[in-house]
Amino acid sequence: MVEGALPGGMPPADRDLAGYEGTPPDPAWPGGARVAVSIVVNVEEGAELSIASGDERNESGPETGQLVQGAPDPCMETHFAYGSRVGLWRVMDVLDAYGVKATFSCCARAVAVTPALAAAPAARGHEVSAHGWRWEMHANMPEATERAVMARTIATLAEHAGTRPVGWHTKSAPSVNTRRLLLEDGGFLYDSDAYDDDLPRLLPGTRHVILPYAFDTNDMRFRPGQGFVFAEDFSRYCIAAFDRLMAEGGRMMSVGLHLRTIGRPGRIAGLEQFLAHVAKAKDQVWVARRRDIAQHWLERFG
Repeated sequence: MVEGALPGGMPPADRDLAGYEGTPPDPAWPGGARVAVSIVVNVEEGAELSIASGDERNESGPETGQLVQGAPDPCMETHFAYGSRVGLWRVMDVLDAYGVKATFSCCARAVAVTPALAAAPAARGHEVSAHGWRWEMHANMPEATERAVMARTIATLAEHAGTRPVGWHTKSAPSVNTRRLLLEDGGFLYDSDAYDDDLPRLLPGTRHVILPYAFDTNDMRFRPGQGFVFAEDFSRYCIAAFDRLMAEGGRMMSVGLHLRTIGRPGRIAGLEQFLAHVAKAKDQVWVARRRDIAQHWLERFG
């Protein structure tokens, strides 16, 4: 290294770290709402990596964090199965009780095995969006493989939901090709592969909406060591975030759920408590599917 030279380089020019620079646009949410709330239900049961399913390895246990190597893991598999067997119906019933339409972000292999995971939400008016084929990150995935994954995901969800998905969200890191492949497909309105803002934005030079997601207002924090233990931990945190965004106004809030997690009897009250709090805001909040939020943004700013 040359004396005095700095290690590394600079972030790529297309990485926008400035955002709206403290002056975000007015989203003009429908009905004059101050906040748009997006409830996202992640559907992954049957798409988790499993040697018994012919995958290269097992997923770690969702409740224990343990990883079984080199052999099938029925313990892990049955923890996931709770979501499709029980959690799906419990979560949908709570959403129905509060008149909430959500986005069910579905892994297509899960839907191929259990079609009700997409068909039942679609029948109740929820959006079915794409969460990949398997529940896996796409970083380092060969382009030809990713293109095939997207095609099979779209076809499977369309078959069982009755309409093709217009939204995409990759587990963890997308590949360097993911967003370009979504654009090339031509049927996607938005993706949620961003965690960097409280508002959507348009991908420069396109009519594609980037709809940020969130890992903090998310029941994934019930996993061991992640911070949530009781149902009230989830509701208190989400309510605090909602109240702050309501005070600021002109914001969007994403709440992430998983059938096998929030669908447990000791946790579901956290969702009920949050939805009851949001309902008190009445006309000041717009609870909407992600496709509706993206369409609104495109109509206003596209």
